[in-house]
Amino acid sequence: MRLFVHKPCSMVVSKVETKQYATIRLGPRSLKVMSSWKPSRTGECSVSNRETKLSNKWMEYQGIKNWDGLLDPLDEDLRSEILRYGGFVEAAYRSFEFDKSSPGKYGTCRYGRDSLLTQCGLGGIGYKVTKNLRATSGIQMPGWIDKTPSWVSTQSSWIGYVAVCTDKEEISRLGRRDVVIALRGTVTCLEWMENLRVTLTTLSCKNEMDQSSSSSRAMVEQGFLSLYTSKMTTCPSLRDSVREEISRIIQTYGDKEPLSFTITGHSLGAALATLTAYDISSTFKQLTTVISFGGPRVGNKKFSENLERNGTRILRIVNSNDVITKVPGFVIKEDQHNINTSDQKKKVKNGNQKLITTASLAARLVPAWLQKHVENTQWLYADVGKELQLCCNNSNMVTCHDLKTYLDLVNCFVSSTCPLRATAKKVLCRRAQHDQQQLLLR
Repeated sequence: MRLFVHKPCSMVVSKVETKQYATIRLGPRSLKVMSSWKPSRTGECSVSNRETKLSNKWMEYQGIKNWDGLLDPLDEDLRSEILRYGGFVEAAYRSFEFDKSSPGKYGTCRYGRDSLLTQCGLGGIGYKVTKNLRATSGIQMPGWIDKTPSWVSTQSSWIGYVAVCTDKEEISRLGRRDVVIALRGTVTCLEWMENLRVTLTTLSCKNEMDQSSSSSRAMVEQGFLSLYTSKMTTCPSLRDSVREEISRIIQTYGDKEPLSFTITGHSLGAALATLTAYDISSTFKQLTTVISFGGPRVGNKKFSENLERNGTRILRIVNSNDVITKVPGFVIKEDQHNINTSDQKKKVKNGNQKLITTASLAARLVPAWLQKHVENTQWLYADVGKELQLCCNNSNMVTCHDLKTYLDLVNCFVSSTCPLRATAKKVLCRRAQHDQQQLLLR
């Protein structure tokens, strides 16, 4: 289902996939690395203040029924939950130390675990941070890199945290004890370089994430797997840190009450969230849900099938004009050679629908030999989970990928027949005008 609103901005709902990268600007005198998140003027996270009791339907909102009947129109309680989890991701960005001038500070967490959520405006939500998480790049840098500023070669950096709901009233409202893993997007140079390692690689038994003896193995993007599994002598891998903390939480709370694991991230964080969910559902057999924003494609068809078989539920929030959501690799669906032109005509007559594009038509006509060739190049990816596709018609690539744009779109979306709330155009236009002003000032 696709929705488009004309005038300065518009929006959509449907099914697709996504990707994240930071922007690197090269100049004659400087190297500037920008993250995929821009600070807002208020200094507070964009969280929903809706206090609806979810206890009777919490498993539906966690995707036990793949969010059927909740996306179009967008259920108000689900909207609130998406925005609430988006607030956790914003906190991950706000807590990252961007200051490159102080040696040893860049890439760390600005706050202690006890104050992190409070410092980010989430002090009253009933959650407690129990674990800081770091991601390490497996890229081996050349010796001359030592002559560059230390932040250029930062190999391991703080990427997010684990938070557990500890407030009795909030546990009662949610209907279970919720465990959140929040992951930020690309910031450091080596993370950016890992994003460019787009060839699929096998989740081997050595990695203990795929025990299949079949010749058809689950495969994921090489750079994402590197960031998830690489470690240093002084720093465990992101995978090991997550497993250790999840094991501790299950031992502490598992037999006492319903327990849910919600992994949320933006951009690179969305890709790592999918890998983390794959690992948790495979290792611990727990109900695991992913709420991702602007995330890239992660793995191949076998990887997608394994996620489905393990019961992992993934809701991908996608801006159709965000190029990061369309990479890496290619996606060729099995039924793409079947084109029902009469259905396409009906969609066009109903309005608010795009004609089938030349690119999608070409994809549907790809011959089998070419599909096999693409698969052999290890560039053939597959979609995962369920998608809520939105659209903001903005030519600024950074704005289209920005987390706050995603949260604005979620907050504004109503349904395929009424895409935007009454105030949506004003909100989106104000953001577009603000971004344009910022560009003029640079």
